[in-house]
Amino acid sequence: MKTKITTFIIIILSYTITNAQNYETDVREKFMVGLKMGVNFSNVYDSRGEDFRADSRVGFVTGAFMAIPIGKYMGIQPEVLFSQKGFQGKGTILGQPYRFSRTTNFLDVPIFFAFKPSEFLTLLVGPQYSYVLKQTDVFENAFTTIEQEKLFVNENIRKNILCFVTGLDLTLKHFLFSARVGWDVQSNSGDGVASTPRYKNMWYQTTVGYRFYTR
Repeated sequence: MKTKITTFIIIILSYTITNAQNYETDVREKFMVGLKMGVNFSNVYDSRGEDFRADSRVGFVTGAFMAIPIGKYMGIQPEVLFSQKGFQGKGTILGQPYRFSRTTNFLDVPIFFAFKPSEFLTLLVGPQYSYVLKQTDVFENAFTTIEQEKLFVNENIRKNILCFVTGLDLTLKHFLFSARVGWDVQSNSGDGVASTPRYKNMWYQTTVGYRFYTR
């Protein structure tokens, strides 16, 4: 029995080593496309430092990416993502306390500069364009009415937002594990006259992806 087990282990190890030798691990110079999905841990901060406190929320993110090599160690990596961000918060309007929660669906388009120090690690940094697809707000205070809630929802909100994102990809053959941190460069408040809370989004993002390339 021991001999059979030893033989079986040797066969498995030999097969694994042979496939590892035949597999091309360093694909940094290859053009690749892929799909990814994961979660955002998002929150906001008041862009003018006023009294606005918020708690983070978890949202879904999914999309596609493209890796365009510029030599072995550098490249460009654009992505297109459906991304949910949001927050729960409380504050005051005209001296009256309120509770407010927001879930916002974005189309996020980051364009990363990629630095690839090894075949297993890619460092990324770059701008991101975010467009608001849908926004769901819940506003509560002691005096709110349906009309006030509609007015609050329809306030002037910026739909086109410039952001900055940085992060890394850890790769294992066709799979990659990504981590990002991002924040808005512009606030949400459009021309600045809206009475909705002024803020900028900030988020941590983790995803798992699969990339396609030819050997």
